[in-house]
Amino acid sequence: MIHSFPAMNNNPFTLQFSVKEDHIQLRDFLQRQGISKRTLTAVKYDGGKLLVNGNEQTVRYTLVEGDTVTICFPIEQPSEGLTPESGPLSIVYEDETIVIIDKPAGQGTIPSRDQSSGTIANVVAGKFADERVPSTVHVVTRLDRDTSGLLCIAKNRHIHHLLNEQMRMTGFYRQYIAFVEGWVDWNEQMIEQPIGRKDGSIIERIVREDGQYARTDAKVFGRFECLGSQYTGVSLVLHTGRTHQIRVHMQWLGHPLVGDDLYGGTRSLLNRQALHCASIGFRHPLTGEQLSFTSGMPVDMKMLNEHLITHQKM
Repeated sequence: MIHSFPAMNNNPFTLQFSVKEDHIQLRDFLQRQGISKRTLTAVKYDGGKLLVNGNEQTVRYTLVEGDTVTICFPIEQPSEGLTPESGPLSIVYEDETIVIIDKPAGQGTIPSRDQSSGTIANVVAGKFADERVPSTVHVVTRLDRDTSGLLCIAKNRHIHHLLNEQMRMTGFYRQYIAFVEGWVDWNEQMIEQPIGRKDGSIIERIVREDGQYARTDAKVFGRFECLGSQYTGVSLVLHTGRTHQIRVHMQWLGHPLVGDDLYGGTRSLLNRQALHCASIGFRHPLTGEQLSFTSGMPVDMKMLNEHLITHQKM
């Protein structure tokens, strides 16, 4: 059984395990519990502790059935360049390990060259400082600045690692809604096209043979013919998390997102890409409980949807 203790008031994040087998080395036991080599290195050199039955031991210690192993993670220092700030956060869920936030369009997830302050990470860092959470901000799922919806932040490097492993094994569900330009003539489509950086650009991505594997599953939920133009509502599920993945895949299909002028869309109906992360789901990194969260369509996309319905050609 795994027990967790709240990471707050500058107390270290701590996990406890009961050993149910004989003659296993502590290092091997912890790796079976999902503790990465990188985390063990941080515990050893950055002020953490490994305890067996309350006594500090090295990773070479041999465990026996009935032992109690406690790992005290080192207190993490805030990332350089991430200034803690105060500001509003729409928190959907929070416990001692994760925070789920509903991000508005126009706010960056992490500081960038174009937005060095006021991001979700800045405000979460401020929240952690106020609440004396001994951790830096670990962004698990990142959204583009002009994409709205749900994102996940971990409160500890180990929790981040466990969630990244879920994502790597496609056990982390992410569903988006979007409006794209043109009349999509299929109802469902699995898009498997590799994505890489466009030559000469530090921002733009394209489908290219030497890119990283990327998969998006798309399903049409509405078609509109409005004032002489055609549009389609699409629900999309990510199986990988490449930069601009949905935007690039839909452009590759010839249907750029409404408002996405970087990838060929126009802003006549919406002043940002019409993309919203509506649902995420995953197993809790400690308890294994299946969690799921949803976010309704934001106001600007609701207005777009109503506009398309109102002016629908009959």
